[in-house]
Amino acid sequence: MSEWGIAQLVIDHPLFPVGLTLLAFQFALMVYKRSGWLVLQPVLVSMLLVVGTLYLCGMDYATYRQGAEPIAFLLGPVTIALAVPLYNNIKRIRLLAAPVLLTVLFGGTLTVALTLIIASTMGAELPVLASLSGKSVTMPIAMLVAEQLGGLASLAAVFVMITGVVGTALGPWLLGLFKITHPAARGLSYGINAHAIGTARALEEGSECGAFAALGMSLLGVISAVALPLLMGWALAAL
Repeated sequence: MSEWGIAQLVIDHPLFPVGLTLLAFQFALMVYKRSGWLVLQPVLVSMLLVVGTLYLCGMDYATYRQGAEPIAFLLGPVTIALAVPLYNNIKRIRLLAAPVLLTVLFGGTLTVALTLIIASTMGAELPVLASLSGKSVTMPIAMLVAEQLGGLASLAAVFVMITGVVGTALGPWLLGLFKITHPAARGLSYGINAHAIGTARALEEGSECGAFAALGMSLLGVISAVALPLLMGWALAAL
C-alpha cells in the first residue's frame, strides 16, 4: 500500500478527529508554556492547526464535528467541574456577594449593549446580532441562546472563541496597566469578558482568582440565557 493510501486510512478512521484535536491542543499548550506569550493561546493555536489540517485533508467541518463529538460532550462536565474552586472559596464569595452581583449585572449588560450597538451601527443584520449577543458567555449557553434568538449556533461558537482568546490575551495586560491586583476583581474580569478560556487563565493566577472567574462566567451565563430571549421577544413585540 502506498504512503498516500496509508494516510487516507488514517484520515478516514473514526477516531481521527479526536486524535487530531488532542494532538493539536497538546502541541499548542507546549508552545504556549515554552514561549510565555499570551497571544499564543492554546485554543487559538490549536484551532489554526486543526483548520489547516482539515483543509489539507479535504475533510469538511460536519464530518470533523461528528467525529469529535466525544470532546464536545466534555464541555458540559468541565464547566460543572468549575464548582470545585467555587466551593473552596465560598467564604470569600459570601463576603463579596453584593459587589459581585452588581459587577455582573452592570458589566454584563454593558458588554452586550455595546456589542449590539456597534454591530448594528456597522450594518449587522438580525441573525448576526443574535449570534453576537451571547459572545461573552460560555459556548454551550451562547449556542443555545443564539438559536433561540434566530441566530446561528456555529457563528455564535466562533464569536465566543474569538472573545475568549482576545480577552485572555489582552486581559492580563489591561489589568496590569490599571494596576488591578485584587484576585476577586481580576477573576470577575476574566469570567465576564473571556468566559471559560479566561477562567482557565484565572486559575493559573490562583484558586481565588479562578473561583471568582467561574462565578462571573456562571452568573452571566444564567442571566443571559434567561434575559436575552425575553428582551428579544419584547423588542419584536414592540416592533
